[in-house]
Amino acid sequence: MEPQFLSIRGARMHNLKNIDVDLPRNRLIVFTGLSGSGKSTLAFDTLYAEGQRRYVESLSTYARQFLGQMDKPEVDSLEGLSPAVSIEQKTTSKNPRSTVGTVTEVYDYLRLLFARTGVPHCPECGQEIRSQSAEDMVGALMSRPDGEKVILLAPLVTRRKGQHEKIFDRLRKDGFVRVRVN
Repeated sequence: MEPQFLSIRGARMHNLKNIDVDLPRNRLIVFTGLSGSGKSTLAFDTLYAEGQRRYVESLSTYARQFLGQMDKPEVDSLEGLSPAVSIEQKTTSKNPRSTVGTVTEVYDYLRLLFARTGVPHCPECGQEIRSQSAEDMVGALMSRPDGEKVILLAPLVTRRKGQHEKIFDRLRKDGFVRVRVN
């Protein structure tokens, strides 16, 4: 059974004075407090350092030679720790369009993570959105009741400027009543 808490006992790094704390797992945790109260020490020098150290220890000797070994934090015990990811602390950006993701440079990693492991859903109905072949789309359209109106949008002209009357005439003859031009 998975532990419910990340349990830290006897943390003594920097200005942490033998603290014991239980943090809920699978939750967003925010450390707040006065400057110098040990927030970064607890988050980076204790939790992240031990998570990273355990991960590196699990690798082969060959792989370990390419990675820097982090110091073992001064702590009596640390249980329930998951693999750790850390975002570098940075000062605020001068760019008004910057976000936490772009300033910390985690945006690209999150985009990749969500694109490859996430499952997109329709915001209107909640149904899963999946990739469809042209045959799937034709089949879905053909299964609609006869006479039902549908709007079909597809690019007919790309990267060409100019007059396209011949295309409009052909579409009109094929029964299309509207064309969207942008």
